[in-house]
Amino acid sequence: MFEPGEYIHYGTSGLCKVEEITKLNVSGADRDRLYYRLTPLEGQGGVIYTPVDNQKVQMRKALNREEAKELIDSIPDIQELWISEEKQREQNYKQALRSPDCRCWIQIIKTLYVRKQSRIEQGRKITATDEKYLKSAENRLYSELALALGRDKNDMEQYIALRIKNPEAEAVR
Repeated sequence: MFEPGEYIHYGTSGLCKVEEITKLNVSGADRDRLYYRLTPLEGQGGVIYTPVDNQKVQMRKALNREEAKELIDSIPDIQELWISEEKQREQNYKQALRSPDCRCWIQIIKTLYVRKQSRIEQGRKITATDEKYLKSAENRLYSELALALGRDKNDMEQYIALRIKNPEAEAVR
């Protein structure tokens, strides 16, 4: 069970703060069931109520500082997505984005970065679909890493590049 004040990754909503654990006093709700009241870190500022024992939506604790650094250090070893059929490409991206595993988001980013470079070399632009999934994967990854490392999300791409280049040195703030 997560505790109030903790940050979690909640399904496709992304990072959320656990505000409280409560029972709902609304018609149709099981009054004995416990719910998390979550506040998404990004979005329209809404509130999410979800059962503590929810099995339908994947929830996990947000990365801590050490886990974030280990993840960044492992990026060179994470393989791109192998997509043999172009028609399956978008489906694979969707599936990887739905995963709570940050490594899946990194696979999308690496795959689309390679595709983007290849298209640029051919004098073409990245497709709108590829751009959409690249931005979405970057947003999820950078948000989670920024929270764990206490950094600005907009600086994460540079931080990651510096850390990969020299893992022994702490990237400059």
